[in-house]
This record gives sequence, C-alpha cells and structure tokens, in this order.
Amino acid sequence: MNAYRSGPGDRYSLRAIPGGIWALGLVSLFMDMSSELIHSLLPVFMVSALGASALSIGLIEGAAEATAAITKVFSGFLSDYLGRRKFLTGLGYGVAALTKPLFALAPTLTWVFTARFADRIGKGIRGAPRDALIGDLAPAHLRGACYGLRQSLDTLGAFLGPLLAIALMVLFAHDFRAVFWVAVIPALIAVTVLIFGVKEPETPRAADPARSPITASDLRKLGLVYWWIVAIGAVLTFARFSEAFLVLRADGVGLELALVPLVMVVMSAVYSLSAYPAGKLSDLLNRRVVLAVGFAVLITADIVLALASEVWHVMIGVALWGLHMGLTQSLLATLVADTAPPRLRGSAFGLFNLVTGIALLAASMIAGWLWDHYGAPVTFFTGAGFTAVALLGLIVVEWGVLRRQNV
Repeated sequence: MNAYRSGPGDRYSLRAIPGGIWALGLVSLFMDMSSELIHSLLPVFMVSALGASALSIGLIEGAAEATAAITKVFSGFLSDYLGRRKFLTGLGYGVAALTKPLFALAPTLTWVFTARFADRIGKGIRGAPRDALIGDLAPAHLRGACYGLRQSLDTLGAFLGPLLAIALMVLFAHDFRAVFWVAVIPALIAVTVLIFGVKEPETPRAADPARSPITASDLRKLGLVYWWIVAIGAVLTFARFSEAFLVLRADGVGLELALVPLVMVVMSAVYSLSAYPAGKLSDLLNRRVVLAVGFAVLITADIVLALASEVWHVMIGVALWGLHMGLTQSLLATLVADTAPPRLRGSAFGLFNLVTGIALLAASMIAGWLWDHYGAPVTFFTGAGFTAVALLGLIVVEWGVLRRQNV
C-alpha cells in the first residue's frame, strides 16, 4: 500500500490537523450530545414540571456557568503548574458524566440546581486544560483551524443531542425523565475516547523551585492586548446570555412541546457549520475583523428575536445566534492562545473563563429579571446594546494594534 504523501496544499488541510485534536473534538461531540439532550428540554421541564420562573432559570443557569468559570481558573493554573493537562481534562469530563443521572432523578428545583452545579464544576475542571492542550498540540499555522475543528465537532454534538431529544420525546410520550436517562450513554463514550484517544505531548518544564502556580509577575506577562480580549469577551457575554432564553422565546410564541429542542438543533447546526470555516478564515485574514462580523450578526439576531411574533421568526433569530457563535467563540479562544505566553496558556484560559463566567451569571440574572418584568423584547434589545459596546471595544483594540505597527 502506498503511503500518503503530503503536497503543498496539505499544509492547511484537514489531513494536517493532529489526531489528538480530532480525538478531543470527538470527546466534545459525545459530551455535548449528552448535555444538550438534557439542556434542550431543561428550561421547559423546569417551568412545566417544577414551576420555575424566568428569573429562577436565569439564576440557575448563571450560577452554574459562574461556577464553571471559577473552577476553570484553578484548573488552568494547575495545568500550567503540574504540566498534566490530560489528567485534569479527563477528571472534568468524568465528573460531568457522573452528574447526568441526577437530572433524571430530580424531584425539585434544588436537585436541578445541584445537578447543574456539579455538571459545571466538571466543565470548569476540563475547560482551560483542554483548550491549553489544543494549543500545545496544534501547529502554529493551523491554530485557528484546530480550535475551529474542535468547536465544530463540539457543536455537532450539540446539534445531534436535541435532535435525539425530539425523537425520544415522541418515543417516550413526553416523559422528560426517561429522555434524561439516555444522556448517560454518550457521556460515558466521551470519557472512553479521551482515555484511549488522546496522548499528551511532552513539554519541557523548567527546573524552578516550588512556587505559587501564578504570580503578579505572570499576570503582567499576559500583556495589555490579552486583557483587552478578556474585557471584550466579558462585555459580549452580557449580550450572549444563556441559550435557555432562546428555548423560552420559542415556547412563548407557540412551538409544540415535543419540538422545543428544535431551537438547539437549528442553533447548533449553524454553529457547527460555521465554526471551522471561521477558524480557518482567521488563519488567513485578520482575526479581529472576522470577530467583528460575528458581533454584527449577534446584534441582528437580538433584534430579530426581540421583534419575533411567529415560530419561524424565532428560528431565523436562533440561526443568526448560531452563526454569531461560530464566528466568535473559537476565535476568542484562538486570540487568547495567540496573546498568552505558552507557559501561561492554561492560566490565561482560566482567567478569561472566570471573567466571562461571572459576566454570564450577571447577564442571565439580568435577562431573567427583564423577562419577568418587561418581557422578551426588552431582554433581547438590551443584549443588542451590550453587543454594540463590545464591538466598539474591538474597534479600539484594532486601532491600537494598527497604531503600534505604524509607529
């Protein structure tokens, strides 16, 4: 059999992406399939079966994501300090897999909160080490494509999970709990693929004496551009509150209960299809320009969702929301990897996720309060305003970079 010979065009092709990146992408695919099988139904389950308000949903979702963000800081620091990114990644996916049965067993909102809290701790443990591990595995000229590929596979799982939820809701006659039990299976597959499919690269460690994992000097080394990216990500998060509100918006305009997961199917399909091309495009063009287009798409999505009166209006807004996710999320991760020193990459992702996670807690609580008191349109118009502020910040960063280059 003839061995494959790489040509000039293969330098930027999918063949050039390391196998470890593909494996991490498959891990994300199966875990997100499991998570979204539950989360695409969870807001309606909380409202219809457990009597939750929009503010309660915002609090649960925001607190869960903030917990993940705080955990990511420590896991990021530890992954830099210990040099064991795969171990922490596996621990996080393992904890998340163990939480899935709790959703099926939950008799009260307190149980749901506990399950979401534990699930997000797992996400927090794995997030920064996994993103830093991708940075370690990815060739520099393919970094955007590698982050985009993992995000695309992750979002493919987020597409398949709600699609499976629709089929299971029909099969189990709208039995939420029976559907939630099925989510355990892909979660276990994800952990298995990680254990056997990902090999951590050997990274030389300096023979420094034992010290704190992160110091004030390390924070200064992250640089001004990095902190601008963090600030922009935080403001954007105020606009991009929990996707639970997309589900509630569709439910509010009359989408049939069994079809509610279609919201996440549409969003995830567009997200998955756009994330890899956006990442690859950012390797060839200015990343901040691609990111700015994503911000403009989110403003449009918020306006459409604010004005929606029919199910198909909401679906257009949801599709635009997914497109903005594809254009922004992997690019923000790539910009963090670009601006952070390799030795501090895990810490950089941890800090970024901490700030954006706290912003998501505030955003989801604000969105829930606005929804309960002023309705869905005001909630989404407010999101459009925050996005405009983030876009202005990105323009300031681009202007500053160009100015330094011309000096």
